[in-house]
Amino acid sequence: MKKNNYLSLVFFLFASYAGVAQTKSWTLEECVKYAVENNISIKNTELDTQTADINKRGAFGNFLPSVNANASHSWNIGLNQDITTGLLRNQTTQFSSLGASVGVDIYKGLQNQNNLRKANLAIVASKYQLLKMQEDIALNVANAFLQVLFNKENLKVQNEQLAIIEKQLVRSEELVKAGSIPRGDVLDIKANVATNKQNVVTAENALLISKLSLAQLLQLKEFYDFDVIDNTSLKDENNILGQPVLSIYDKAKETRTELKIAKTNLEVAEKDVAIAKGAYQPTLQGFYSYNTRISYADQVFKVDGQTVTLSAPPFWDQFRDNKGQAFGMQLSVPIFNGWSVKNNVDRNKVNLEKSKIALAQQELDLQRNVYTAFTDAKGALKTHESAIVALESRQEAFNYAKERYAVGMMNSFDFNQAQTLLTNAQSEVIRTKYDYIFKIKILEFYFGIPILKN
Repeated sequence: MKKNNYLSLVFFLFASYAGVAQTKSWTLEECVKYAVENNISIKNTELDTQTADINKRGAFGNFLPSVNANASHSWNIGLNQDITTGLLRNQTTQFSSLGASVGVDIYKGLQNQNNLRKANLAIVASKYQLLKMQEDIALNVANAFLQVLFNKENLKVQNEQLAIIEKQLVRSEELVKAGSIPRGDVLDIKANVATNKQNVVTAENALLISKLSLAQLLQLKEFYDFDVIDNTSLKDENNILGQPVLSIYDKAKETRTELKIAKTNLEVAEKDVAIAKGAYQPTLQGFYSYNTRISYADQVFKVDGQTVTLSAPPFWDQFRDNKGQAFGMQLSVPIFNGWSVKNNVDRNKVNLEKSKIALAQQELDLQRNVYTAFTDAKGALKTHESAIVALESRQEAFNYAKERYAVGMMNSFDFNQAQTLLTNAQSEVIRTKYDYIFKIKILEFYFGIPILKN
């Protein structure tokens, strides 16, 4: 009871805000579009596509030469070797050295090429993952949207039934005064009125909760003026149920994103095996390096018993005269590395087999899901049609019960039963209606018809 009171208070505040602000009614397409543009999970997946682009730049960079520069400056105190003359002297000197090197892979077992191909496939896979996330969000939004519509119509039914029973209460009191029915029947009608009022409150709370759920799914910060408009149709506009189920399955194999993801993951696994096998092959690298050195110490010599000091050459002269260059190629042949390469190849082969199994499983799941969705959609249509027939019968039964009750030929208990059965039949028609619409949307998904048209 406390929970119901709390929900009623929330609904009252919600309704108060809605009365002040101008209500915007959202269509299903608007809800899906807004969710796709603002959903946090989708934004996170979009970042994964950016990461894939960065990884591709890294794979392309492996083809480019590596260029490095280095510089050092040192102080040598005491007995040390003059790096310019090669003589040992007890002195304090300063030296600077500069260098640069360039290296490039000439052959690396095609690992760089396969890494680039893998990076391209990873970009495709990330885009498929983003599309799959958008499709999942669209289906979730459609389900939540239809739940709001169901709760709105259910609230309308409950209000209509409350209005009917309140009129019946007035009529019953008149019949009691006329002596047509006993006083106890009025008490039963009053109890039924109280029950119907409770049903209205429950329906209001359910509508509020469903609106809050949809607003949260759309990442709306201000939802007090949020409402939806019923632009759905029971008509199978694309004649999806008129298609052979095998045609729907064949179409799904061409369009379904989860199958494309599995196929791309298989191709990525194949590239991983090729990259791992590349480590068996020799690698050939070319290199070039340049270096020079500069001394800041004066050189001291003994000539005929006299000390002669020779000043250090100018900076740029030393930079030119002390330069050195080296270039060549380096061949590395793997012979034994503790089976690390073999283990890596075997590990990637296992992942490749897993990817093949995952693809086969996706194909089986897709086939089962398509046939299940087709059967469910047909069953939902038949269930809705049956619910309409049942409602027509219950409506006639209630009208007949109302006539009999008015002349005192039916007691209040039986009359209340007739009304309850009518209410249940009305609710069942609404439930089966939106259940059918949602199942048609799922079947259209498998046929390649998105909820949000680009």
